[in-house]
Amino acid sequence: MSVSKASISDLSALLNLVNTTYRGETSTKGWTSEILLLAGDIRIDEEILTDYLINPAVSVLKYMNSENQLIGCVYLEQKEENLYLGMLAVNPGSQDGGIGRLLLQSAEEHARQLICNKINITVIEDRTELIAWYQRRGYVITGKKFPFPVEYHKYGKPLKEIILIEMENNLK
Repeated sequence: MSVSKASISDLSALLNLVNTTYRGETSTKGWTSEILLLAGDIRIDEEILTDYLINPAVSVLKYMNSENQLIGCVYLEQKEENLYLGMLAVNPGSQDGGIGRLLLQSAEEHARQLICNKINITVIEDRTELIAWYQRRGYVITGKKFPFPVEYHKYGKPLKEIILIEMENNLK
């Protein structure tokens, strides 16, 4: 069981993990499902994920279990002195096992290696349980809010108005 940087060879497994964690029937077995917020089974497509995996400013960390199966991942993008964190996904059948926490700790280690001062994330405002989870891990709400980006509508039609809030963790 380990966390390491994903590569293009992980593309298919990452697509499956992210899309089944957040969308579709499988997602309802975990607490990260977005199916009540967004219609559609796709959270990310091959083109975007490929761009992430070849972008030098982006790292996708992956968690492999003892059977060498991809169980979790997290997207990290360096933006000057900050690191943006997104797409934290853990297989719904493996949630509540500390994998998300381990990926978050690995993201924080990665940020420190890059000499980043903060980690920023955006979370859907209605996801109060997720916001609380991040708050228990030292993230604070900054007060900044953003509308759900129109360009993401190709990955699911919003079933209601979606507002994203920014949270951050000061690593100093």
